[in-house]
Amino acid sequence: MTLAVVYGRAGVGVDAPLVTIEVHLANGLPSMSIVGLPETAVKESRDRVRSAIVNSGFEFPTRRITINLAPADLPKEGGRFDLPIAVGILAASGQIPRTALPVWEFAGELALSGELRPVQGCLPVAVQARHAGRNLAVPAANAPEAALVHPGHSYGVGHLLDLSGHLAGRSELPPAQATPTEAVCSLPDLADVRGQAGARRALEIAAAGGHSLLLSGPPGTGKSMLAERLPGILPPMSDTESLETAAVLSLTRTGFDAGDWGRRPFRAPHHSASHVALTGGGGRPRPGEISLAHNGVLFLDELPEFGRQALEVLREPLETGQVSISRAAAQVVFPARFQLVTAMNPCPCGYHGDPVHACRCTPDQIDRYRGRISGPLLDRIDMQVEVARLRPAELHEAPPGEASATVRARVCQARDRRLALSGTCCAALESDAVEAGCGLGRDESRFLIQAMERLGLSARAYHRLLRVARTIADLANADRVTVQHLGEALGYRRLTGGSSADGCSLTS
Repeated sequence: MTLAVVYGRAGVGVDAPLVTIEVHLANGLPSMSIVGLPETAVKESRDRVRSAIVNSGFEFPTRRITINLAPADLPKEGGRFDLPIAVGILAASGQIPRTALPVWEFAGELALSGELRPVQGCLPVAVQARHAGRNLAVPAANAPEAALVHPGHSYGVGHLLDLSGHLAGRSELPPAQATPTEAVCSLPDLADVRGQAGARRALEIAAAGGHSLLLSGPPGTGKSMLAERLPGILPPMSDTESLETAAVLSLTRTGFDAGDWGRRPFRAPHHSASHVALTGGGGRPRPGEISLAHNGVLFLDELPEFGRQALEVLREPLETGQVSISRAAAQVVFPARFQLVTAMNPCPCGYHGDPVHACRCTPDQIDRYRGRISGPLLDRIDMQVEVARLRPAELHEAPPGEASATVRARVCQARDRRLALSGTCCAALESDAVEAGCGLGRDESRFLIQAMERLGLSARAYHRLLRVARTIADLANADRVTVQHLGEALGYRRLTGGSSADGCSLTS
């Protein structure tokens, strides 16, 4: 029999659909053709596979070789099909046995010497191989990440000869091992921040409820310093969250490091980043910054300096937790459930309202500067906090603040309480669920109605206010939301010193 069937995986976003590689040897002039919608890198595998087989000491068949990548309507990209194609040729020509192939999947790029090079998107492949109940052979460099989700059945291969010996029973490949580490201790500590009790409190509330946060203040007041310490007080990631995050990171050129398993990502793109860099895209769609921050923190420093289009693309992912990239050939959906933290100065010179430096900006310049951030985007930011300048005496005499470990313990307690009651954090609660979870009485309802009327809050802002208040109540271990909780949450809704738009912008 001159037909061999081998299994591999394509890459479509964070999914890895099954691809059946059929290799047939027929009589005729020696040739090798690949069908099944291969792109350029897959077509070029003909030369890589031929050289790898010959240089590994095998005989390359001098026959007509037809390779079909099924399903035919699914685009096949990258060098990941080199290894399954080579295995199929060796099996079809009788140089390795076919009997073991049905329980294996293969992915890897071949060097001309027969060595294997790492490929992108190995972790989604391992997830699907586990679901299918098959063993997985990948390059040795990809083996640790594959072993994270498919332990005992993932094998790292350094050379084509090693794999052929294992399949033929002449030698044995050991299962790949992964030793993930949780490196929370290496994160910046909140104890480094002196003073700024209000901003620290807001950071704790944002961490407990998963809320988005805007920090505004003069240069050098600690806005970026606070934002960088948010990952250190966030609750530990669940196995599901770790897997989702690792799957996205494995699609990047640098790949996923198994040592980062369980570490929440912190992404801080420069304000010159384009909207494509934030959302993802390209001819072969790749995840952008908002997807690389999935289950972590996306920090946008100097928020008004970002392009208007770059900021506006954040609006839908903030609501849906995913981003859809449409191309003529296909549509790819990447997860994008991130916690947005932003920082900005109150005006172009940075010193509007500062007690030490005089502001040089005109009112029109301030309005134009703040007008770069649209009302609908600000309306989606749960908390807006002013980070004021500390007096020299306060900065010098202030004792070190609470350590991240202490704050994190309170955050975890509040988050666990909400997960036990609602199954999700406060920021992700549906509108009806947050209203029911607050348990507002007559006084609380009257207070809330008056606040909405006086401040002109939108319906979205109303529910986001309730979510923040519910988080504050969880931190206080309270069963219902009180006027005190609502008042504190309302104080985080608006900043002083600016214009107003739909009750969500900076207020005068």
